[in-house]
Amino acid sequence: MTIFTAPKSLHWGGLDVPMLGLEKDWHGTPVNPPAAYSLTADDRHLWFVAHHRKPAKLHPLARPGAFQAELWRHDVAELFIADPLSGRYFEFNLASNGAWWSCEFTAPRVREEEIDIAMPEVATFSDIGPQGEWLAAMAIPLGLLKARLDFGPRSRVNVTMILESPEQRFLSAADLGGEAPDFHQPQRFPEVVFAPLAQCSAIRPAVPKQGFATG
Repeated sequence: MTIFTAPKSLHWGGLDVPMLGLEKDWHGTPVNPPAAYSLTADDRHLWFVAHHRKPAKLHPLARPGAFQAELWRHDVAELFIADPLSGRYFEFNLASNGAWWSCEFTAPRVREEEIDIAMPEVATFSDIGPQGEWLAAMAIPLGLLKARLDFGPRSRVNVTMILESPEQRFLSAADLGGEAPDFHQPQRFPEVVFAPLAQCSAIRPAVPKQGFATG
């Protein structure tokens, strides 16, 4: 799983990162138009960016930038980060309007805490276009990831999305195997590969009319 590294601090108003496409759902059926995501680390944060050119069905209680549980019951982008030595992992949910959720697990689907506890200092951003196309980003403090998961070259990471609720189509950047969608398989998450960004020139955070290029 590629995480790009930026030579300087990033910010929402000047975010210029490569977007990678999610072109098929869990069962191999093409997603049209494709969804897209990016992971980029600067000196302070890991940036998780998600994009789709179709409107998202939001959790009815999701408010812009607010912490909200059970976002996965509706359209959402998800980031999983695992420590292969301890078996612990974090799940981050990001809705199209910037609503978010996080949870720490000690083993697959075994929560560290029964109650929801927001990871501190997480920031989210979003932009929704006139046709419902959306771009959302989450900035996660690197210090906390290193402290809780020893985040680094040995980490395992996966990006997933749930789209087209209420029917729900499940997308995963990594092939996790199995007939039924199951995102909670940290042992199958791919290892991190850090790749330097060539440059970080400023672009508008607005969703482009033609959408992001994906690769």
